[in-house]
Amino acid sequence: MTSDADRANAVFWDELCGSTFAAARQLDPRTAEGLSEFDRAYLAFYPYLMDYVQPQSMAGQAILEIGLGYGTVGQQIAAAGAAYHGVDVAEGPVRMMWRRLSDLGVAPRVVRGTAFALPFPAGAFDGVVSIGCLHHTGHLQASVAEIHRVLRAGGRAVIMLYNEFSYRRWMRAPLGTLRALARERVAEPIEHHAAERERRLYDVNARGTAAPETVFVSHRRVQALFRSYSEVVISPENCDDVVPGGGWLSLRGRLLAPLGRRAGLDLYVTARK
Repeated sequence: MTSDADRANAVFWDELCGSTFAAARQLDPRTAEGLSEFDRAYLAFYPYLMDYVQPQSMAGQAILEIGLGYGTVGQQIAAAGAAYHGVDVAEGPVRMMWRRLSDLGVAPRVVRGTAFALPFPAGAFDGVVSIGCLHHTGHLQASVAEIHRVLRAGGRAVIMLYNEFSYRRWMRAPLGTLRALARERVAEPIEHHAAERERRLYDVNARGTAAPETVFVSHRRVQALFRSYSEVVISPENCDDVVPGGGWLSLRGRLLAPLGRRAGLDLYVTARK
């Protein structure tokens, strides 16, 4: 099962998610030392991330990661002793994860595939992790349903999606965001499919091209998407720096709690089947 968005994503995300992050910090993840430096910088930039993933709780569990990027999250999960599996629409992230797992001496159970048609049987996993992937698939609802299918009863999913009502959306597109809020008051919430100029604010490659597909979701839309799960917790996180590249003037660390946890760019969804 493929789609136009799927084919476009396979090309776009072959340049690993995190490439611009690495370039901005003059890191070279092609080397083992550079890859370790990338991981340290990435986890320092998102200090709350592992609190949601909780790799230390996954030892001995079958865990699926959807959307692999540079493999920082996947390595944390595999190194914690989980039976790690990975899937990505693009070849580049799959190769990177194979490299990481092979270096760990772990069987590299990583394949290419789509989030909305996972190549795994029902109830195969104790947990599923997908950070910043599903909102790019073009099939968000089907992807959430697939995760529910492959989770065992009581299994846990940790999903990060872009927040429809983040402070950035209010600042950059106030009228459109206000219309979306008004629409939610009178109708079933839906995903907001971003225009190219909006996508460019979130994900671009080294050539400055925006991701082919991006959607934003609200709390209410997340609740609707995950209504088949027995328990759902939604937590906003993440913010920009008011002084981009400001070095010691950077205020992002101080803003992560007061701003990010109220109107953050991302929604972290922890759902129990």
